[in-house]
Amino acid sequence: MDKDVSAGSATTSTLGHLALGLTLLAFGIGHTGVLDNVAASDASAVATWVGGVALFVVGLLELRAGSAGTGTAFAGLGAFWFTWGTGVGSEVSAEAAGLFLLLWALLALTLTAASAGSGVFGQGVYGLLFVSLLLLGIASFAENEGLAKAGGWVGAVAGLAAWYGATAALAKWPTLSGRAAGRGVTATG
Repeated sequence: MDKDVSAGSATTSTLGHLALGLTLLAFGIGHTGVLDNVAASDASAVATWVGGVALFVVGLLELRAGSAGTGTAFAGLGAFWFTWGTGVGSEVSAEAAGLFLLLWALLALTLTAASAGSGVFGQGVYGLLFVSLLLLGIASFAENEGLAKAGGWVGAVAGLAAWYGATAALAKWPTLSGRAAGRGVTATG
């Protein structure tokens, strides 16, 4: 890639938040059981390609542009989604699945702490993702369907928040910060 070409920008950040939002929505809704014949495993293609590959590439572009926080978040979450999406259908114990989710919840907790001051669409999305993965991990250990559904709903809300934040940045809609998203305002508020 030519060194004079800009690699990351507010547009790559917005693309990353859209990819995260859509993947979280598919993943979360799949866990809720709200749609007949739709399970979390049905989100594996979205998780692999949109949440995994696309988000990882956007993360690398953000890192190249010098945005360590956003780049780390997107590349790390891209690795999570790719691993989850390609592992769906594998024979693993409930304990192994729970441990996987709890370990990735630690990444979400790190991202939540690192995004302090970034507003509701930064810290809020990562915080909700942490709660979702925590609930899903515990539900896997306990084999508790109700707790898994609750984790799915929290994940879906996180997806909606990420989607709205990115859409607000593109459409210059108001954010919860009281200002319209636009020039110089990213999807994180």
